[in-house]
Amino acid sequence: MIAESTRKLVGKLFELEDLGAQDLKGIVGPVQAWAALRPSSIESRFEALHASGVTELVGREEELDLLLRRWSKAKTGEGQVVLLSGEPGIGKSRLTAALLERIASEPHTRLRYFCSPQRTDSTLFPIISQMERAARFAHNDTVQAKVNKLDALLTQSSTPPQDAELLCEMLSLPNDGRYPTLELTPQQRRQKTLGALHAQVETLARKSPVLMIVEDAHWSDPTSLEVFGRAVDRIANLPVLLLITFRPEFEPPWVGQSHVTALTINRLTRREIEAMIDRVAGNKPMPANIRHEIIERTDGIPLFVEEITRAVLEAEDQGAGERTIAAIPSATMAVPATLHASLMARLDRLGSAKEIAQIGAAIGREFSHAVLVAVGRKSEEEMLSALDRLTMAGLLFRQGVPPYANYLFKHALVQDAAYSTLLREPRRALHARIAEVLEAQFTEIAENQPELLARHCTEAGLIEKAAMLGGKAGLRSLDRSALVEAVGQLTRALNQIATLPATPALRREQIRLQVALANTLMHVKGYAASDTKVALGQARLLIEQAEALGEPPDDQLLLFSILYGFWVLHYVAFEGDTMRKLAAEFLARAEAQKATAPLMVGHRLMGTSEMLTGNIAAARPHFDQALALYDPSAHRQLATRFGQDVRVAILLYRSWALYALGFPDAALADCDEGIDAARKVGQAGSLMYALAHAPFIYLHCGYYAKAKAVNDELLALAEEKGALFWKPHGMVYRGALLGLTGKASDAVPIITCGLAEWRSTGSTCHIPPWLAYLSSAYAKLWKKDEGLRCFDEATTAIEATGERWYEAELQRVAGEITLLPPHPDALITEAYFERALTVARQQQAKSWELRAAMSLARLWRDQGKVQQARELLAPVYGWFTEGFDTRDLKEAKALLEELAS
Repeated sequence: MIAESTRKLVGKLFELEDLGAQDLKGIVGPVQAWAALRPSSIESRFEALHASGVTELVGREEELDLLLRRWSKAKTGEGQVVLLSGEPGIGKSRLTAALLERIASEPHTRLRYFCSPQRTDSTLFPIISQMERAARFAHNDTVQAKVNKLDALLTQSSTPPQDAELLCEMLSLPNDGRYPTLELTPQQRRQKTLGALHAQVETLARKSPVLMIVEDAHWSDPTSLEVFGRAVDRIANLPVLLLITFRPEFEPPWVGQSHVTALTINRLTRREIEAMIDRVAGNKPMPANIRHEIIERTDGIPLFVEEITRAVLEAEDQGAGERTIAAIPSATMAVPATLHASLMARLDRLGSAKEIAQIGAAIGREFSHAVLVAVGRKSEEEMLSALDRLTMAGLLFRQGVPPYANYLFKHALVQDAAYSTLLREPRRALHARIAEVLEAQFTEIAENQPELLARHCTEAGLIEKAAMLGGKAGLRSLDRSALVEAVGQLTRALNQIATLPATPALRREQIRLQVALANTLMHVKGYAASDTKVALGQARLLIEQAEALGEPPDDQLLLFSILYGFWVLHYVAFEGDTMRKLAAEFLARAEAQKATAPLMVGHRLMGTSEMLTGNIAAARPHFDQALALYDPSAHRQLATRFGQDVRVAILLYRSWALYALGFPDAALADCDEGIDAARKVGQAGSLMYALAHAPFIYLHCGYYAKAKAVNDELLALAEEKGALFWKPHGMVYRGALLGLTGKASDAVPIITCGLAEWRSTGSTCHIPPWLAYLSSAYAKLWKKDEGLRCFDEATTAIEATGERWYEAELQRVAGEITLLPPHPDALITEAYFERALTVARQQQAKSWELRAAMSLARLWRDQGKVQQARELLAPVYGWFTEGFDTRDLKEAKALLEELAS
């Protein structure tokens, strides 16, 4: 046991380490408060000393020199990223600690993020942990105290009040009125929170060079990984060095950028291993045969070398008191066969401290003194003694002074070794005790980190409780738009429920979580993805089974969500008949319930289904009825359930219907209003939906500049959000606009690429009109065969899917192509135009009829049939009551005047 005076001295060091930078002015170089509010010199020396147990690097001088060069370059404003890869125990953390020590005296800001194998689905865990350390949160702080500490921290970095509100919410702290209340959708809040985090880095970088360290990125949660990825892209022109460490199985997506350096740490050479053995052993002799065994068994991995050498030395020390000649090795000096055996032996020799190590290992790689004491049920003296032995043995690091200390296992492999010594039943009992303690005494942790509690319940065999907590975590992630994390948490919870005996309560929870999983997969995997189909099918089956048992879900919108999901699936992978049947079922159920929200959505689905399958006139009343039922205060929140604001979707699709039916001005008004509504909703999904559908109206009305503006905005937003579903829309419309403005040679590859990307998502809707755009572009290049090939492909798609709303215009375009040389055929051309007129009249699509009539009138004019041409076109043009400033009506008027003269 360490002498009390020694323990106090060690505690004093930790106490110093926890002092704020302002408390140590004049003692160490300036360090920004955000960096962790600790003096960099003390922190780095402490970490350098304990990162591997030796005070000097061995065999890593070149790697350290490279890091220092990148740091020097970063300080000049050329941001640098180093991707540091290496297998477990190879010395990634040791090299990081050496860098920290070498630059400790330089003014800089330090941001350190530690990822954890137990928190791979805890959204923003390393970032939240870093901020809590920076704000100096203590386990016994009240909520108000934490808010005050966070506010003090954010004040030092001049954080805008809006960003402060977002960061406060990220830490699950209440806004007590000091920050403005932001009315945001989950997706908006997520995006703005990520933006606020990057703004913090940029603000700090303007004051002082920044060193960002991400440890063990292979254990990062998806949202944190997105934050770090954005940082890689954005620091190129900032004085920032971002160092990311990870194991070889992780594949960083940032390789190849000019400011990114990939660095792999190799194993030590034999000479380097011997040097490390000498430094660990000090002046104690090591027999040659023992040294040889250590070299052979450690295979050049520094952690193995150090730990096995220490195990040998500790074994030797057991008999040291009985020997008179210390230089003669005893028979007990044996080399453990593996690192695991070495660590097990070292733990065994620590006596009662081994039990504390086991408890800590069950809690996690990092744990607090308060939780350890509550779970361990030991006296304070026993606990401190055990912890002193573990820290002095170099197996644990301690930060702070008990009872406010936190502990970290030296390496994940050390934690694994301690945990593996627990037998199955004691392990389960220990996890049950941890879960009980967290729920009873650390309610804030239990409430804000249900996924952590779920893990302990799972390990304890409390499966039902684990499933409920896992489901809660999944829904919480979904509410925060942490979609990838939500998929993992919901899937795990559902798998656990499936192993339990069915009860009404469990069936209700299973339905609720299955619907949530299906809705989440639509965004993560895509509407037509196989995983989404399976999830939707399972959700519907569960609901039908519950209804058969007389246990319909309490939330009737759950079934409507699933029906909507199936409808969207058949919309994206277009199957017109199935779409109409699903829309009719949705509307019938809604009418039976007389519920406003489902009725509104049902009419929207019926309108869209009727319009796209060619029943354009029948679509309009459904759109009108849906808009009449929409109530912003009651229905705007449905955007998160149905992917976009319902009113936005209605307005954009009604604009398509109105244009086709011959009301261009009304179509333009709906289109403008839909975009404006999407901006007011403030949800990226709704805005991308509006921007993706609006170019069609502007393009066909001849408002090319307006079409280009909204389309460019769509492409930028889709790129920013990584929206693979919406990006192809922008590409196709960009190509269509180029084709219409005399740049057909540029249009063809862009439309072709857009179609390929669209199909890669499993989507087949909108293929006929998009192929018509491509066909027209080929025609302008006099590539008749290619244009007709596109026409044939489009007509095949129409027959296969039933997407007939653009059929008349497609027939007209084919007619125009057949007039091209080398073998123009007026009879075939006339047949195509007549077919276009017939389809347009059947669909009551006056705009398509006008276009077909103009094409046929021009053909007859050129054949000398001027009177017939005039008699064909005049009544169609005379039908229109609006839209006279649009391209088609202007051209029709000019053609009629020409025919009359």
